Amino acid sequence: MRQGLQERSEHELGTAVLGIGLLLALQAVALLAIGSPAICRCGYVSLWYANPSGSETSQHLLDWYSYTHVLHGFAFYYLIRLLAPGWSVAAVLVAAIALEAGWEVLENTPLIIDRYRQSAVARGYYGDSVVNSVADTLAAAAGVGLALRLPVAIIVLLAAGSEVFAGYMIRDSLVLNIAQLVYPSEALSRWQMGR
Repeated sequence: MRQGLQERSEHELGTAVLGIGLLLALQAVALLAIGSPAICRCGYVSLWYANPSGSETSQHLLDWYSYTHVLHGFAFYYLIRLLAPGWSVAAVLVAAIALEAGWEVLENTPLIIDRYRQSAVARGYYGDSVVNSVADTLAAAAGVGLALRLPVAIIVLLAAGSEVFAGYMIRDSLVLNIAQLVYPSEALSRWQMGR
């Protein structure tokens, strides 16, 4: 009986890995189809890009906004667990990756890019490179992995701490990003620019 459960679990994990690989490939193809560059237009890919409002933000593997995708992973994990409590870990992970990949494609449409540009910090933003977008989806997968293993209280502290830290360091965060996307505020933009 125990061996049967282990084989089922290994099969589910293998299926999940295959599903995630397919979702990442579809995300990359969709982004290329809507005109996203494969890599930074500067011609190279760095591990880290530190200027949150620079022209190469969202063009390299990681930047200040990568952590927000880890927070997406937290949120998607708990949302899926709430809506589908009987799903396996593998199904939750695949569903979370599907949500993040879908968001990444939507985020890189002209509608959302133009909406982001209404915020002071994102005035020079022109979308993600495919490499950055896929790395963002993998960051969300890491968030799901952390949410699977850590107590809820720790996840809440990590999320709150990262929001405060980013707010202090770059005057932006996931909450501020969402606020500016939904209802752009000139007062918030001035604060973000340090005025």
